[in-house]
Amino acid sequence: MAKEVKATLKMKLRGGQASAGPPVGSTLGQYGVNMMDFINPFNEQTKDRMGQNLTVHIRIYDDRTMDWRVVGTPTDELILSALKLEKGSGEPNKTKLEKKLSDSQLTEIAQVKAADMNTPDIDAVKKMVAGTARSMGVEIE
Repeated sequence: MAKEVKATLKMKLRGGQASAGPPVGSTLGQYGVNMMDFINPFNEQTKDRMGQNLTVHIRIYDDRTMDWRVVGTPTDELILSALKLEKGSGEPNKTKLEKKLSDSQLTEIAQVKAADMNTPDIDAVKKMVAGTARSMGVEIE
């Protein structure tokens, strides 16, 4: 018989820098799981991506065990870092940003995100990344 899932969580954490403090400690603590069973393996697995913002999906079961997977850096952060910007446009339909995303930058971001997507087709991933860029007020060259 399969274990019953008690909670499904998503957290944004910096690679290799999870600690018992918030948000990890306060979030996992309320479900009664041992947070060090998450912190040590997470830091070990993500030490090669030290400091990058990563999204982690965690499933907590009734018997206080858990499993988790690292999804990767969010697309909007990859776009902002490629353009060396702090944030996107507050009104993307009216105000466009001065910097534009080149096709080569779009391809690089799509190749990074391909592992997290449900398709192996780079052109389809490029369309998804371009859609995210447009919603941030970034135009594609």
